[in-house]
Formats: sequence, structure tokens, C-alpha cells
Amino acid sequence: MTNFDEEAKGWDTDPMKVERARLVAEAIRKAIPLSTNMNALEYGCGTGLLSFALQADLGLITLADTSQGMLDVLSEKINAAGVTNMHPIKLDLETDPLPNKRYQLTYSLMTLHHIHDAKNIIHKFYALLEPNGYLLVADLDKEDGSFHTDGTTDVHKGFERSELQKWAEDAGFGNVAFSTAFEIRKNIDGNEKAFPVFLMSAKK
Repeated sequence: MTNFDEEAKGWDTDPMKVERARLVAEAIRKAIPLSTNMNALEYGCGTGLLSFALQADLGLITLADTSQGMLDVLSEKINAAGVTNMHPIKLDLETDPLPNKRYQLTYSLMTLHHIHDAKNIIHKFYALLEPNGYLLVADLDKEDGSFHTDGTTDVHKGFERSELQKWAEDAGFGNVAFSTAFEIRKNIDGNEKAFPVFLMSAKK
């Protein structure tokens, strides 16, 4: 199991993670029309790299994560930057009741493959959106299990885009579309291997 509390302090020192967030933010801007009138939820926000990249394009952003360590680092970053439209909360959608608030945009980056019942989370994302709201999910394409080289086993080995599209449509979403937002390159047994990261957009 990945210990995100322990990893939080050094998370932003990885240039790949910073660049990944920047390029996924670019892909989101291309996929849907953003507005400073939009209230948004990032689920699995970590240290907030993606939301910081989108912060100027959106209204109020709620940043949710299950890791207190990540949220602590995020709070320090928000305070240091003097940002007023980003608010962190601790939330586990697998076990906690749904928040009462509804959003015009919900997004996540590299979170879905860490969620045991990923299909059910898509339904919860749908419930959290206002009518005509957007969902954007960036995660790994289906891979052979070599992505997590640290021995992590409690994860999905990425997702088939067609399967994820069916989950979204079964939850009630329409206008489901995919693009490739980023490519993670890792050294696996002496060979460089590419792991594409898709961006799925869908509309309620």
C-alpha cells in the first residue's frame, strides 16, 4: 500500500509530477470551457499540483483527499501563495457520506487506480455534480502491472478506455471523450517504458 502521508513532504520535488499536472491542466482547458464562475471539486488532490495549475481558471475549488499528510502540505502551500479560492477537506468517498455541496466540475489525477471500487466512485462523482456539470478523470491506460515498482498491489493496473466509458455512461454521463494528456516514462528492468495517461471528459 502506498503511504501518501510519508510521501507528501517530497511530492512536489519530482519534476515529472509537476509537469504531468501542468499538461493535464492544459488538456482540461482544451476539453471543456472553464470559467471563474465554476465551483469545482478535485478528488484525490494530493498536494494540489493540478488545482494550482487550474486555480486562475476556476471559482471556488474544494480539494479533497484521504491523506492528512498531503492535506497538511497543501494547506501550507495555499497559505504561502495567499490563494483565497482553494479550500482543502479530508474526504473518503468510499466510506464517508456524500457532501451536501454540488459542483459544476469534478476532476481527479492519478487517483482512480488507487480506489478499490472505481466503478462506484464514478456514480458518486455523478451525484456530486450539478446538472450539465463536467467530470474529468486523468489516469493510467491499462498496463501490465509494472508501473508500480515499489511492490504496491492494492491498485488497478490502469483502465481500458472503452470500459471506463461504459462505467461513465452507466452512471448517466454523456459526451464521453478521451485524449492522451501525458506519458510517464519509467526505467523497468533496464529498459525505458512509456505509460500513457488518458484524460476522460464527460458531461452530466
